[in-house]
Amino acid sequence: MTKLLDGKVALITGASKGIGRALAVYFAQQGAQVAFTYLSSVEKGQQLEQELAEFGTKVKGFRSDASIFAEAEKLVDDVVAEFGKLDILVNNAGITQDGLLMRMSEQQWDQVLAVNLKSVFNLTKAATKPMMRAKAGSIINMSSVVGVKGNAGQANYAASKAGIIGFTKSVALELGSRNIRCNAIAPGFIETEMTGALDQKQVDEWRKAIPLRRGGTPEDVAKATAFLASDDSSYITGQVLQVDGGMLT
Repeated sequence: MTKLLDGKVALITGASKGIGRALAVYFAQQGAQVAFTYLSSVEKGQQLEQELAEFGTKVKGFRSDASIFAEAEKLVDDVVAEFGKLDILVNNAGITQDGLLMRMSEQQWDQVLAVNLKSVFNLTKAATKPMMRAKAGSIINMSSVVGVKGNAGQANYAASKAGIIGFTKSVALELGSRNIRCNAIAPGFIETEMTGALDQKQVDEWRKAIPLRRGGTPEDVAKATAFLASDDSSYITGQVLQVDGGMLT
């Protein structure tokens, strides 16, 4: 039986844990050849490479800093050299440095914007070269509901994720004529290792505010992303798909 991403080569950034890891696993399950990046989590990156190989598809992890333009260019070149092409780019790498604006340092602002937003520019610019040669491609950028509605204590994170939305829509307009699509995913409250450290009472209150009455899973995000990566969404570009259980409805 044909799988959703059979024959596709995907590059996923920031895949050593959380949503990125779920993306890599689900894409491999759906038949994609998967290149992924990690930075500080070397051991987790190597473990993921071994795990994905069990699905019978070609996989390779790359240690790369998405926030540095030269590294992004080299990464895309290395992926194309290794896999022969690049069909899908998922810009997932991201960090948080939360704090109220009056206490936020310039470094906290700069670091979050560099990792979350500049990395999307870096990888997208680099990936458009092989995609334009092929006259095909799907780029999916990981935004957040925080980029749509804002959030106290996350001015830097919200700005980076809102910037991704504007960037996504602009790229969709620029590259549509080359048959390259660009969309964004805006996850809501997704239960990962990070949320596992939160106060249970706070988590319960969040769940009550969500129409589906539960937090999302990384797999929920992975399935939505795979749809946008696949040919099933061939007439969808410039869109922001909220995977939030109805949180912002």
